[in-house]
Amino acid sequence: MKNKIAKLIRPECKNFQPYIAGKPIEVVQKELHRKLVYKLASNESPYGPCPEVRRQIKNDLKNIHLYPDSDSLFLRQAIARKEKIPAQNIIVGAGSDELIEIIAKTFFNPDDNIIVSEHAFIRYQMAGDLMGSQVKPVPMKNYRHNLVAMANAVDKKTKAVFIANPNNPTGTYNSKSELKKFLNILKEKNTRPLVIVDEAYYEYARLQKDYCSAKNFFRIYPYLIILRTFSKAYGLAGIRLGYLLTASTIASYLNRVRPPFSVNRLAQTAGIVALSNQKYIQKVCRITEDEKRKLYRHLKNLGMFYLPSATNFILVKTTPLSGKTVFQRLLRRGIIVRAMDEYKLPQYIRITVGKPAENKKLIQELKEVRK
Repeated sequence: MKNKIAKLIRPECKNFQPYIAGKPIEVVQKELHRKLVYKLASNESPYGPCPEVRRQIKNDLKNIHLYPDSDSLFLRQAIARKEKIPAQNIIVGAGSDELIEIIAKTFFNPDDNIIVSEHAFIRYQMAGDLMGSQVKPVPMKNYRHNLVAMANAVDKKTKAVFIANPNNPTGTYNSKSELKKFLNILKEKNTRPLVIVDEAYYEYARLQKDYCSAKNFFRIYPYLIILRTFSKAYGLAGIRLGYLLTASTIASYLNRVRPPFSVNRLAQTAGIVALSNQKYIQKVCRITEDEKRKLYRHLKNLGMFYLPSATNFILVKTTPLSGKTVFQRLLRRGIIVRAMDEYKLPQYIRITVGKPAENKKLIQELKEVRK
């Protein structure tokens, strides 16, 4: 039967490898028989959503038997007010992951190529692979996207360029001037691929003086798609909610492919309330920045190389040990971080900035596991 089933599978799916998510706290608690486990692996906000969101979710449970609004109209209107663009330019999805897949299903063909950066978020590569497109990785420069090289890699068959800004897992970002130069090169080459800028960590990155959202470049390059998420600073990773900003024509085609009820009722109302509490988000980002800088000092004292980050995580070098070894040793001590083998960074781990007590425990255990 196995061979018969294999003949039915699309060629692109036969060797397709699933995304490996960070280990859930509950699984580690059960495996290690530990009550206290710290998860610093998946870049969630340890502070969660604001109290108003929690109350709204609880209140909305009475309507859980009803289908959600297929168009997420009120949520899109709330996003439109915040972003100052028309609601028809906004698509809402079950996290950025779903939005990336919708883009791929709508636009990517086997004859296309997709430009990505080395060490970028692996879901971009997976989207191209799933649709049978050629994925062309471009080497980084000093752990940052080499946007000039990425623009020069674009040819007549290029359907899209993915840029994570800031990037996961390096935490680095490209400035306003670099983005503008990149888009101008594309215009000079007379090529018009989709440029998909993933701004999952926008709320943290905007604390950097020379960081700029790609939203500011719609006028000079209308083929932009900007991805945002509620999974990071907004503290809503568990309800799966994200959105994209783009030209209305692009949005209309994406809407044809978008599943009708993927964004549930609780997610929609939680998103509306979360957007109305920007002071809370700003507070979370300031606290996270302060804790991150404390971690920098401790890592420096340990003699561990790290990349300064515009996000809520830090990429840390573990030599002479491998990243996987440090990950496994920390895991046995009840701390979950992320090894970076799948990003071709085997000598690194990625650490989410946690609460003060979590960060203190991490540094204590890092000292021990490196002995």
